[in-house]
Amino acid sequence: MTRIVRFHQHGGPEVLRIEEVDLPPPGQDEVQIRVKALGLNRAEALLRAGSYIETPVLPSGLGLEAAGVIETIGEGVTGLSPGDAVSVIPPQSMVRWPAYGELVTFPAGLIVKHPPSLDWGTAAAIWMPYLTAYGALIEIAKLGGQDFVVITAASSSVGLAAIQIANRVGATAIAVTRTSAKRQALLDPGAAYVVVLEEEELAERLGQIAGPQGVRVVFDPIAGPIFEPLTASMSSGGILIEYGGLSREPTPFPLPAVLGKTLTLHGYLVHEITGNPEKLEGAKAFILQGLEDGTLRPIIDRTFPFDQIVEAHCYLESNEQFGKIVMTV
Repeated sequence: MTRIVRFHQHGGPEVLRIEEVDLPPPGQDEVQIRVKALGLNRAEALLRAGSYIETPVLPSGLGLEAAGVIETIGEGVTGLSPGDAVSVIPPQSMVRWPAYGELVTFPAGLIVKHPPSLDWGTAAAIWMPYLTAYGALIEIAKLGGQDFVVITAASSSVGLAAIQIANRVGATAIAVTRTSAKRQALLDPGAAYVVVLEEEELAERLGQIAGPQGVRVVFDPIAGPIFEPLTASMSSGGILIEYGGLSREPTPFPLPAVLGKTLTLHGYLVHEITGNPEKLEGAKAFILQGLEDGTLRPIIDRTFPFDQIVEAHCYLESNEQFGKIVMTV
């Protein structure tokens, strides 16, 4: 028997339960991992609440990121062995492959031997933020050294990963945040500029920073009214990559800016990378090299023990964190 996290009804963090189940052995091309740490993601809160892109059959497990030690390998698995220290590429379905558990099963193709210099918490905090940011900025936007890139929700784990990736390729990262409380903390990991929404008019400030050329790339998980000032600040031929919808307000379509500047609006899921073996290999190489040379470094805000899953999800939804929330198992 092993302990896993499940929910039997949709709702707030309180619906999460730790239960004992009898986990079957790994099947063909699968591995089982004895989990040491888990990375938390907002997608997991959305699944739990019943508002995610995936609809689970209840009761359902959840979770996208884990790090630990391979305990058992299934038939057909090569290049991996029991005892290997590994981390997990987020699966396309966390309902099919849930990560919240003491012992979990994943396809061998999603398993990465992580650098031995990483501790368990850091290893569990890598793949979702860095794959998400890499796919948007490098694969889709082709971000380069002459570019200004606006990163909203910049204090999230994905936002911080995007700042680091922008710096790695020589681009100028402009972090957008709600209050001035996190200004210095955003400058420290490499934001060239920080725009505080409560204190500054967004379009005006972005115009001051980027000048007449405007901002070529916008990376946004918020949507809502922010769309209009963002597109107003963009350069001709610019691209706005939308990977979320955190705003509860309507999102106006900025038709004059889109037409006048021939802008591209790209709805984006990390599955564009994880579902494409060639792109995934390129992303893994970029990220692992960045971890090795120190240009990429996950920022962990707070760590919870496995038994405090409800408290960890409450904190996840507080929007107070700076970086990644991790659970130790």
